[in-house]
Amino acid sequence: MRNAKLSVMEKIGFGMGDAGNNMTFAAVVMYLSYFYTDVYGISPAIVGTIFISMRFVDAITDPLMGALADRTRSRWGRFRPYILFVPVPLAASCVLMFTTPDWSESAKIGYAFATYFAMSLLYTAVNIPYCALGGVITDDHRERVSFQSWRFILVGVAYLILNSSLMPLVELLGGGDETQGFQYTMAIMSVIALAMFGFCFATVRERVHPPLQKQEKLAATLKSLAMNIKWRIILGVTFLQALQFFLRQGAAIYFATYVLGFGTTGISVFITAGALASIAGTALSPRFSQRISKRIVFQASTVALIASSCLLFCVPGQWGIVATVLFVLVSFMHGIGAPISWALMADAEDYGEWKTGQRNTGVSFAGNLFFLKMGLAVSGGMIGFLLSWGGYQANVDQQSDTALLVITLLLTLIPALVCLLMFWATYLFGLNDDDMDQVRGALQTRRPEQAASPSSPGAPSADDPAYT
Repeated sequence: MRNAKLSVMEKIGFGMGDAGNNMTFAAVVMYLSYFYTDVYGISPAIVGTIFISMRFVDAITDPLMGALADRTRSRWGRFRPYILFVPVPLAASCVLMFTTPDWSESAKIGYAFATYFAMSLLYTAVNIPYCALGGVITDDHRERVSFQSWRFILVGVAYLILNSSLMPLVELLGGGDETQGFQYTMAIMSVIALAMFGFCFATVRERVHPPLQKQEKLAATLKSLAMNIKWRIILGVTFLQALQFFLRQGAAIYFATYVLGFGTTGISVFITAGALASIAGTALSPRFSQRISKRIVFQASTVALIASSCLLFCVPGQWGIVATVLFVLVSFMHGIGAPISWALMADAEDYGEWKTGQRNTGVSFAGNLFFLKMGLAVSGGMIGFLLSWGGYQANVDQQSDTALLVITLLLTLIPALVCLLMFWATYLFGLNDDDMDQVRGALQTRRPEQAASPSSPGAPSADDPAYT
């Protein structure tokens, strides 16, 4: 059963989990910086500080949450219970985060810190088990690209719903009052998210179970994971991919507003077109990876992403249509690579089990999620600090030339440089599909007997250069 092809319904169900996450979290990525600076009324530097400070807490809470999920035993499995129970308080925290109490400046800053802190903790409590779930649905690494593709298609749909409707809903429900509009809109998005989480829980099953092993202390688990060089490389890939994506997404609304001079409708079209392109790239990703090793597909799409980002930097602000087309191309190339990177994470976990005989899926994916959130934090900090350095002023008709340059760099050349580092990291990862076929065969031979030795029949040699 573990190795059977997954049904379309289960693939959709898995994707619905992340769609539910992004019905609210995408608003954090794309609109929270704008909300804090232009609606809530706190400085970009304070915004950057809020985003970065929470990551110090994540360094403690993420591995703890991963260890807790690994040790969870229930009739629903190790990871599914968190998808059922945690989304309710997570939804409430998102609504509170987009609520604007009429307090003093210092009290407002404290409220922003507190609500962002609560949202981040609850996001950890649901998203680490969700990400780990992707490693135990099946051990077929090609099927992983397929269901991760469905995941990112549905995430794209969530982005599309959010981006096409959020600002119009803010305007409609707020009646000209953005503070009220954001609060009511996020309440609607949160209700939709809860339904998506429920569908995910009802349709997805856990099939890959860890080998029988003594439960280690967290420090020993982290030490074992640190011995897995592929996992360490994937942490870097996760951070870099998140950084380039969140930089671009966070800068998009500023770019469309001030560089291209679009109004509300134009901003929605610009961002929605990017979301549609990302969905299209994600939908085609499995087709490419069925014919070519998924790591090679990832690298090729990264090169194309770098080239299109550089072209977008060269486009004058008056060429709004050309800029939109290039932004669509950038988003399409990102869509191709997104599901593959998460499939590579599960490959690294399989490699670690083959190498050490230990499987700690929750803690492994907690590390990946921590580095993803580090990418979010660093991108938010960079956007806030660079906008402040460039002299950005909220709610003005025209920004300074320096501010416009900073906004353009945040959308184009800075993410391109990050992607160059990401290409190099995936080159170092080294595992192609043929390598993973051998690893999977070795694990299938070993798991029924729960053998402790990594020298199962059919296992690649430990001296193979691909596994060093």
